[in-house]
Amino acid sequence: MTSPGGTAAAALDSIARSLAEICGDCDGGGDHRWDPPRRFSDFARRLEAVVRGLAGAPELLSSPAVRTALGGVAADLDASRPTLSVYRGRSPIYILIHCVPLSDALRGRVASLAAWLTLLDSPLASLPDLRKKATDLSRDMDQTDLKVTETEERVYSSLQREAKEVVQSSKAVQSATVMDLARALGIDPADHGKLGEQIKLLRADLSGLSSLAERRILISLEKILDDWSKEPCIADGLVTANFEEEAQIPPFKNFLCPLTKGVMKDPVVLESSQTYERAAICHWFDRCLEDGRDPTCPVTGKVLHSLELRPNIGLAGAIEEWVNRNVEIQINSALQYLAEESSCPVECILTVLDNVYRISEEHPSCRYKVRNAGIVALVVKLLKDQSSRMGSELRGKTLMAMHSMSKDGESKLIMLEQGITRLAIRSLTGRSEMEKEYALKLLLEFSIDTDCCTRIALEKGALVLLSSMAANSDHPTSSNLAEEVLKNLEKVEDNVQHLAMAGRFQPLVARLCNGTEDVRLEIATLVGKMSLTNNGKDYIARQGGRILINMLSSNQELQEASLHALYNLSTLDDNAAILVDFGILPTLMDILFATQQDAPSEIKELAASTVANIVSISGHWELSFGDKEGHQIQSEFIIRKLLDVLSHSPCKCQAAVLHILCGIASSPRASDMAASCIESSGGLKIVVQYIEYSEIDHRVNAFRLLNLLSEKLGQVLAEELRASNKIVSLKGKLLDAHSSLEERCEVAGLLANLPILDDEVKTVLGSDLLTWIISHIREEQSISSGRNSKKVRRMLEGLLGLLLHYAKTPDPTIITLVQENQFMRIFREQLNSRPHSRAKQRAVLGLKYLSELRVSVATDLLEPQPPRGLCSPLVLLCGMAPMVPILCPLHNVPCDGNSSFCLLKGNAVKPLIDLMNDENVDVQLAAVEALSTILSDVQNLKNAKEELEQLGLFRAAIYLFKEVRPGKLQEKVALMVERFFQVEALAQDYSTDQDLVMALVGAMKHGNANTKKHAQDALANLRVLSGVGGKPSSNHGKRSNR
Repeated sequence: MTSPGGTAAAALDSIARSLAEICGDCDGGGDHRWDPPRRFSDFARRLEAVVRGLAGAPELLSSPAVRTALGGVAADLDASRPTLSVYRGRSPIYILIHCVPLSDALRGRVASLAAWLTLLDSPLASLPDLRKKATDLSRDMDQTDLKVTETEERVYSSLQREAKEVVQSSKAVQSATVMDLARALGIDPADHGKLGEQIKLLRADLSGLSSLAERRILISLEKILDDWSKEPCIADGLVTANFEEEAQIPPFKNFLCPLTKGVMKDPVVLESSQTYERAAICHWFDRCLEDGRDPTCPVTGKVLHSLELRPNIGLAGAIEEWVNRNVEIQINSALQYLAEESSCPVECILTVLDNVYRISEEHPSCRYKVRNAGIVALVVKLLKDQSSRMGSELRGKTLMAMHSMSKDGESKLIMLEQGITRLAIRSLTGRSEMEKEYALKLLLEFSIDTDCCTRIALEKGALVLLSSMAANSDHPTSSNLAEEVLKNLEKVEDNVQHLAMAGRFQPLVARLCNGTEDVRLEIATLVGKMSLTNNGKDYIARQGGRILINMLSSNQELQEASLHALYNLSTLDDNAAILVDFGILPTLMDILFATQQDAPSEIKELAASTVANIVSISGHWELSFGDKEGHQIQSEFIIRKLLDVLSHSPCKCQAAVLHILCGIASSPRASDMAASCIESSGGLKIVVQYIEYSEIDHRVNAFRLLNLLSEKLGQVLAEELRASNKIVSLKGKLLDAHSSLEERCEVAGLLANLPILDDEVKTVLGSDLLTWIISHIREEQSISSGRNSKKVRRMLEGLLGLLLHYAKTPDPTIITLVQENQFMRIFREQLNSRPHSRAKQRAVLGLKYLSELRVSVATDLLEPQPPRGLCSPLVLLCGMAPMVPILCPLHNVPCDGNSSFCLLKGNAVKPLIDLMNDENVDVQLAAVEALSTILSDVQNLKNAKEELEQLGLFRAAIYLFKEVRPGKLQEKVALMVERFFQVEALAQDYSTDQDLVMALVGAMKHGNANTKKHAQDALANLRVLSGVGGKPSSNHGKRSNR
């Protein structure tokens, strides 16, 4: 109830205005087709009479009850005006969308007005006539129930349902909704024009502000009306006279369901005597019951008291006769067109296919007629012979028709005989999604049968295509269909291998994990023989690796099969960690260390090869147990046993054991222990004997192992090789044109790592090997980006390492060879070509050794010689003064770019400065050591200060010193900095660089002994040792000004 307010006069004035608007609209011909506003207007007229009586008795207006009643009536009438304006100004469909809340609003106002009028009963006692009018009006208002009609309520419920539905309603429900809507609007449902006009009015209403639900209803109604407006072609009574003619007859009107507008298959009659398709009317009944209302007859709108559905037998018979005749006509027409084959127009073929599909889907009982007429075989033949002419869309239509006909068993057999599966598989590569989709649907239909599954799997490329489509998430429909086909194929055991070859390993792994012993043997044998992709190896290892490892403890047949499988899986690097986690190593070691009676040589070789694959990938196995006693693979216990196996095993197993030892020795975590154990166990002597073995695998693995051990046991290994005169053999292996690239790579690396004596460089390595090295460095550089780039890189590293033996030998003969072969240029070119870090490091070391030779050997060996030959006396004869040579600021003598080993004149300083910022610390360290060779003489450094400063040496070294952490590199850079500041001009330039001072102080605190000494000397040279705690300077020296 609204609270009263204001004076009685103001209330009367407000009531008068509201009643004039309400009653005036009604008197002016306003359309009150809606019951709630019409009845509200009737009450408003009666209320107007009561209000006029009150206005004529001014003495009553002073009564508090009258004032309260008038105030309440005024407020309620004013509040009802927006609701009534909706009825007056909005479209009928808009009102139907909101009819229930609108009527509820008016009902609430009427009840409130009735309550206000009851307050007038006592004040009007002196005016009995007026009192009776007020009392009667109050009673009628209180007893009335403003509500919508049943039809309006059904429409309201249906429209609200449309606003909330995510999935579109069935056609039957939509048709019934249109009928109810037309009935509520007073329009004939067949009058599509008037219905369309009403929807246009609704669209105009919603053109401004509107809710999401309202817009959904509008869109839904537009779609429903669009479907409803499509009238089927029907026959009139004149057709019956020509019924026997060879032409299709449109359906008669009474053949059509009012809801679906399609020919009925199961016509039923309601109690309203209306006939509907059984499925359609059942949909409508379900919707009514879901909405909590009584089911109605859609055509009449009447509530049904009984939901009994009586078959309309007579109409069903007439429809069946009509169907059979039309089917026969369509079959005859199809036969006529298909007989024409290539001359038949594409449009006619489309018509035939549409008719076949329609017959099969709409009249399944007539499929036999299509089949018996031979149409199935003709269509498949057409697809086979005219596929290229048909195009993707037409092929899709053909497959769609055959998919529908495949639901007939005998038609299915005909298609199989005609090769439909192969044609469907070919269509999996079609352009249109429709063609691919129906090809998959057809294959899915055939894959239900076991024999068909085998036939599909054997078709060339079928499984690969299906697997790739199943994995393609861009087309979910095709992906799901392909997945369903594959699942059916997986049910046939004979298809497991074919599926695995196509990259689908789930059925194979499932049989491995869950099968019997015989099945596991079969699957393990298969895995061992298959050529698997990396993804396949990874999947089988993760899902079935544990089962295969468990099989190693079974009988010999299972053991051998599982070993073959595990070896195949271990060839993928990433599987090493997986298999180690599953506990493969102890079991394999048991087999490898078993006696010949317990484990045949073939099985031991497989076990060794699998272990070799696993230990070739470092980073995981080092922390795992290598046997059941808890020894690690790199332990002395296992290495001794491996060496024992190496000495007493057959040939093939020896190569695998050497491979295992290579893997252990190459691991950063295990190499030190492995080298120590091999040395202490006398393993070097055992391994060396294999470098001249007849089998190449033995030689390569032996060279590889010795190469790895030479980094840890260089001196010991060199002595062993000298004792057996094998160094000369190694040189011969390099020079032998028949040696493989792998052998040469390992031999070059081995010789590079060995501590070769200066005399051996001259007498053993000699000039012939040097000539070979130089030519091969140039050759390897030219093919470094080719197929064997990794091997070429390793070869290049070994060759550069061999050059280092020559570069640090002070023998005059060797120095001459070094000059003639321009070592400076070779090493410098390696820096410019950006090779691998190891090659860069060796090239830098080569420059370092050459620069050290420049300092240590006689100057006359390295200085450029004056011109000699026939023309040299002409200088004296012509009286020409000899040219004054330009002195090198570092060495104070003339320096040639290549033969004098001068880093400055050889243009090597700048590349070395750049390498001080290399990502590899070893390269950085080598670069610093090489540059330090030109800083030994303070006077020379003073002379070369300007050139070195232009090259950026001082700036780069000081920057590196500020950034570097404690360690060997810090020590070497600190030495450089200390030497810089022995030059007074450099010390003055950087004396105010507070960051440098703090870095030197930090080096004094945290560096090693040598670093601390160098830092202390550098600070002393900067003359700030006593003031290191002073205030930071605003001037940071030379580097801040550059």
